[in-house]
Formats: sequence, C-alpha cells, structure tokens
Amino acid sequence: MTIKTGDTIPSVSFKKITADGLIDIASGDYFKGRKVALFSVPGAFTPTCSAQHVPSYVGNADALKAKGIGAVACVAVNDAFVMQAWGEALGVGEAVEMLADGNGEFATATGLTLDGSGFGLGQRSTRFSMLVDDGKLVQLNVESNPSEMDVSSAEHMLGQL
Repeated sequence: MTIKTGDTIPSVSFKKITADGLIDIASGDYFKGRKVALFSVPGAFTPTCSAQHVPSYVGNADALKAKGIGAVACVAVNDAFVMQAWGEALGVGEAVEMLADGNGEFATATGLTLDGSGFGLGQRSTRFSMLVDDGKLVQLNVESNPSEMDVSSAEHMLGQL
C-alpha cells in the first residue's frame, strides 16, 4: 500500500558517508521537528536524475528554505558511497543531503517502488517528491512516468508552499 497524506513516515534507516565514516540515520530522528523536502530518483548517475532532478533542488534550495523548509534531501536505492560520489560529481554541497536507501527499505515501506529490472536496475524507488512536517507526510507528488520530471521537481514543490 502506498503512503498517503497524513501518514507517519515509516521507521527505516538511511545511510550516509560523513567525516566520521558510514553512519545510520533513523528516519524518525531525521524528520522530527522540522519540514523536509525529500525527493527520490530511480538511480544515481542516470540521465534525468543527474541532468534535471538533482539540479532543480540544488538551484532552488535557498528558495525552499526561505519558505520554511529545514532540509532538502535526495534519496535513492543506491549505496552510501555511490550517493556521496554522485553528490560530489553534481556539486550539491550543503544544498541537498544525499541519503542512501541501499536495500530499498524506504521505497518498500512507502509503497513507492519501481521495477527497473527491464533496464538492469532491479527494484528501485520511483521518481517522487514529498513534503514531510515533523514526521508526517503533508504532500506527495509521484510521477506517472518515472523517466519524466513534472510533479516531482523543486519548482513544482515551491508552487505548493
């Protein structure tokens, strides 16, 4: 079943590389007490994700934060090392936090999975954006075609704030 507006974000752990090494980030702690603009992509280094989706959030991070967003984060079914390298390659800096859902636990728990096996990608997360306020889903924008980026862009989310 797909997560819906008003639901609590599922309890999972994301992974991230920091100066201290690989860390776990509990979703409950991550979303607690702030508004988070979270977007998901089918895969790091893929064309639409790299050329459009992540850059839309990097370029609009300040505008989102000016509207009360405490953090902007990208999640993908990739390992933390890939997410870190991808963030560095795209120059995300502090604008977007790159969170790894390496085992697809978040994608599965939210019901926002994509079967990319026909493209050699296996089970992934579909392309979406969500606004989370203190652990509750406030807005969910899921692309009908994961190769397109219409309702999941930062520009679309800005229009919803």
